[in-house]
Amino acid sequence: MAIHTTESAWETEGDGDVLDITAAVQATVDDAGIATGQATAFVRGSTAAITTMEFEPGGVHDLGEMLERLIPAAGEYEHNRLNHDTNSHAHQRASLVGPSLTVPVLDGSLALGTWQQIVLIDFDDRPRRRTVVVQIAS
Repeated sequence: MAIHTTESAWETEGDGDVLDITAAVQATVDDAGIATGQATAFVRGSTAAITTMEFEPGGVHDLGEMLERLIPAAGEYEHNRLNHDTNSHAHQRASLVGPSLTVPVLDGSLALGTWQQIVLIDFDDRPRRRTVVVQIAS
C-alpha cells in the first residue's frame, strides 16, 4: 500500500465560516497519480470540522441555522466557565460534525456526487489559520 500526504493552510473568518476544499483534495489525488484508493482529509484543531455538502449560499446558511438551533453560541457552558472562554459552542459543533472525511477514489477522481463538495468549517469565535492534512492511500 502506498500513502501520499500533503498539508495545506487555510485562513478562515471563524463563526461558522465554510470553505470548499474539494479542488485541493483532488489536487492531492492528482499528485499521488493513483486510479483507485481512498482520500482522507483531516483538520487539526478542536473547533473545526470537515464534511460534505452542497456548497452554495442557501445550504451554507441552512447548515449554520441548524447548528445554531442545536448548539447555540450564546449559552451556559461549563467549558466557558472553567476556562474563562467563549467558544464552547465551537468545540461542541466540531465534535458533532467531526474532524475528518474519507472519500473513495475511482478512475483518478474523488467519487463525489454532482452537488457534493468537501468543506472545511471553522466554528471558532475568531479568525483562524487551519491546517488540513490529506492522505491518499492506494
